Amino acid sequence: MRVPLSWLREYVDLPATETGRDVQAKLVSAGLEVETVEHLGADLKGPLVVGQVLTIEELEGFKKPIRFCTVDVGQANGTGEPQEIVCGARNFSVGDKVVVVLPGATLPGGFSISARKTYGRTSHGMICSSDELGMGDDGTHGIIVLPPETEVGKDAIELLELVDEVLDIAVTANRGDCLSIRGVAREAAIAYGLPLSDPALLDVPGPNAYGYPVEVSDPLGCDRFTARTVTGLSPEARSPIWLQRRLQKVGMRPISLAVDVTNYVMMELGQPLHAYDRSLVQGTIGVRRAAEGEQIKTLDGVERKLHAEDLVITDERGPIGLAGVMGGANTEIADHSEAEGTTDVVIEAAHFDAVSIARTARRHKLSSEASRRFERGVDPAAAAAAAQRTVDLLVLLAGGTAEAGVTEVVTPSAPHTISMPADHPDKVAGVSYGRETVVRRLQEVGCDVYGQDELIVTVPSWRPDLQEINDLAEEVIRLEGYENLPSTLPRPPAGRGLTRRQRLHRRVGRVLAGAGYVEAPNYPFVGQQVFDQLLLDADDPKRRVVKLTNPLNDEEPALRTSLLPGLFGALRRNDGRGTHDLALFETGLVFLPREEQRVAAVLPVDRRPTDDEIAELDAALPEQPRHVAVVLAGAREQAGWWGKGRPADWADAVEAARVVAGEAGAELVVRGGQYGPWHPGRCAELLVGDTVVGHAGELHPRVVKAFGLPARTSAMELDLDVLEAVGDDTPQAPSISTFPVATQDVALVVDKFVPHAEVEAALREGAGELLEGIRLFDVYENEEQLGDGKKSLAYALRFRAGDRTLTVDEASAARDAAVALAGERTGAVLRA
Repeated sequence: MRVPLSWLREYVDLPATETGRDVQAKLVSAGLEVETVEHLGADLKGPLVVGQVLTIEELEGFKKPIRFCTVDVGQANGTGEPQEIVCGARNFSVGDKVVVVLPGATLPGGFSISARKTYGRTSHGMICSSDELGMGDDGTHGIIVLPPETEVGKDAIELLELVDEVLDIAVTANRGDCLSIRGVAREAAIAYGLPLSDPALLDVPGPNAYGYPVEVSDPLGCDRFTARTVTGLSPEARSPIWLQRRLQKVGMRPISLAVDVTNYVMMELGQPLHAYDRSLVQGTIGVRRAAEGEQIKTLDGVERKLHAEDLVITDERGPIGLAGVMGGANTEIADHSEAEGTTDVVIEAAHFDAVSIARTARRHKLSSEASRRFERGVDPAAAAAAAQRTVDLLVLLAGGTAEAGVTEVVTPSAPHTISMPADHPDKVAGVSYGRETVVRRLQEVGCDVYGQDELIVTVPSWRPDLQEINDLAEEVIRLEGYENLPSTLPRPPAGRGLTRRQRLHRRVGRVLAGAGYVEAPNYPFVGQQVFDQLLLDADDPKRRVVKLTNPLNDEEPALRTSLLPGLFGALRRNDGRGTHDLALFETGLVFLPREEQRVAAVLPVDRRPTDDEIAELDAALPEQPRHVAVVLAGAREQAGWWGKGRPADWADAVEAARVVAGEAGAELVVRGGQYGPWHPGRCAELLVGDTVVGHAGELHPRVVKAFGLPARTSAMELDLDVLEAVGDDTPQAPSISTFPVATQDVALVVDKFVPHAEVEAALREGAGELLEGIRLFDVYENEEQLGDGKKSLAYALRFRAGDRTLTVDEASAARDAAVALAGERTGAVLRA
C-alpha cells in the first residue's frame, strides 16, 4: 500500500516538521511494515511552468516526425516572448496547455535542461511528458495536456504536486484495514496521540423504496449491498489534476472520471466500488452463485468460464461482473474520449465473503485491487459512506444529479464480542500494563470496552482479524511498543548440555566428514512415484506416508520415509554439473504415520503446557526416527603418481555403516540380504542383534536408471535411533599390554552362500578370551582348486594374554578351537 504523506496529513494533523522517515519510524514501532519512503521530486528543480502552444511547424527530412513549436509561458522566461521548443510528440495541438521546463531546470534523475541545437533548430527547453517528470503512467504515453482553464505561467511543480513523500507499506494478510488511507491514518493518529478526521463520517441518507432494484440470493456470500444512482454526468468531464495525481502516487493509472472516482474512494476508505453504465444494465441487479459453465467477459477482455462457487453480479441477461474481483465488459463505463460517453451510472458498494472472493480470484488467476481488499477483510459498515462519497464527487466533478433513491440490502448480524481477563496482556508479554492501559489501547483501535477484572470487548467493524483474546493482547503489546518488551535470556540449569541423541548426531556427522563424505541436507518432501522407482514391494511399510494438507509442491505432497530419494537428487545434480567423484551423506528425520490418527490439541500460551498436554501433542504427531544415509559414485581413491586409485563400490557403503555403528557403540552384524533399491547380489543386510536397522550395497541398475544416477552407484541407510538405544557410547580407553601378540592365519573353505559374518562369529566365539582381534584379509574362488560352489576365506587371528606371554601351543589350541566351532556351525574346513 502506497501512502502519500500529503494525503495522510488531510486526516491526521501531523507536525509540520515531521518527515516521511519520522512517520515511518512511528508506524514501524506500531507494528506496520513500512518498507521504503520514496521522495518524489527530490532532485527536481524549476523553472517548470504551464505554457500554451501558439504555433506548430512540421520539420521535414528526418526519420521520425519532428515539430518546431512556439509556446507562451508568460513572464516565466523573464522576457514574455514565446519560447521556441523542438518536440517529437504528436498528442497536442495549437492552443493546448502543456507543461514546459525551461533552461536552467533539472528533471528527475539529474537531467539538466539547457538551450541546445537539434534538428537544425535551437530548442529552449522541453515540453514534458508524465514519465519525464516521474509522475507515473497517465495512460496517454505522450505530452501532458492540461485543462483549458489552467493559467499560463503557473508553477507546474505546485500544480502537479510533484514534490511529496510516499510510504510503501507491506500490509500483512490480517490487516486489510491498512489497505486504505483511512486505515493508515488511524494507525498514525494512535502512534502520535492525535485525533483522526475520519473520512467515513458522512451524512448518509437512509434506504428507501425508490432506489435501484437489487436482489441478493446468497446472503452468506454478500451480507451487504448498497446501490446509488447518479444521472446527468457530463461525458466530457475529466478527472481533475489533484485526483489524477493522487491515483498516480498510490500506483494506479487514471482512466476516466467515473472509474477514477471509484478507485479514489477505494484507496481513501478501503471499500471497493464498481460503477455500472445505467443504460447498459437491464433490469434488477442480482447477487448469486454462478451456474456451472456460465461465461462472462471481464473488463480485461478475457472470456471466462465460471465455476459453481463463483459469486457473480447479474442482471436480466446473466452475469455482468465477478463479485469483488472485476466487472463485466457489457456494462463498462465509456471512456471520456468516446463519442457517446456515459451519463448515468449505478454505484455498487457491497461487502462479500472473504473466502469466496479469495477462491474466485485464485481460480481465475485474476487478482485485482478489489479482491486484495475483500480477501483480507473490508469494513462492512463503510459501504454506505463509500457510496455517498462517490456520489458527492461525481456530482461535484461531473455536474451530475444524485437521485433520491437509496438501495441497501443488509443481512442482520451482531457485533463480535470477546471476553478477556484484564491482566491477560500482562501474562502474554510478561509486563505489567495495568487495566487502564489495556482499556485505553483497545479503545484507541476502536473497541468498546466494559467491565473491571473481566473485560467485555466489542470489536470494531473494520478489524475482522480480532477474533480471540490473544489478538486483543497483541494490539495492546504492539501499541505499547515491542521494543519495550524486556529481553531476558534463558538460564539453563548447570550441568545440562546436549542430549545423548544430539551428541551422537554430531559425532556421526564428524566421522563421516572425516571419511571424505560431504553433508547434503535435502527437503523432506517426496511424491508417491519414488517408491516405484525404489522398487519397493506393494506392501512395504515405507509406502505408508504422512500427507500434507498444504504441500509446497503438488508433485511432492508427502513427507519422506527414507533419506535416499533426496540424496539421489543431490548426486544427480552434482554429477550433471561435472562433479563425478561424489560421496554424500545426510542425517535427518523420516516420518512414519501412526496406526491411530489423532487431532493435535491447541496448547495454551499464557502458561507452560503440562507434561500430559505435551504428551498428548506428541501422540498426535507421526513417528520421526532419525536416519543416516550415504551415497557414493565415481572414484573413492583418486589416481596419481602414488597409484591407480579405485572406484567406489558396495564395500565402501558397508564400511560407512560400520563407522557409524562404531560411533554409536553398537555391534553391527553384516550379512547378505535383498531389499528394494539394492542389487540383489550386492546388498548387505545390517543388523543389531536380531533387528534389521538398515541396508548397504550397490544400487539396482533399474534404480540407477530411474533416478538418472551414474553406473555402479552405492548407498547405505541406517536407523540411528535404534543404534543409540542399543549402543554404549561410553568412551573406552584402549588397553596396552606389555606382552607380545601371537598371530595365526587360517584359510577356511566354505560354500559360496555362507556369509562371512557367520564364519567370523563362529571363529570369535570358538577362540575364547585370548582372541584380541580378527580380520578377513582374502577371499578366493577357483573351481579347479576348491571345487564347484566353494570359496576360501582367509583370516588373521591375533591372540594375547594380559598376564603372560602365550606359548605356541596355547595360540595353536585357541586357533584349532575356533576352526572347530566354525566347521561345526558353517561346514568350514581348513584349506589344504
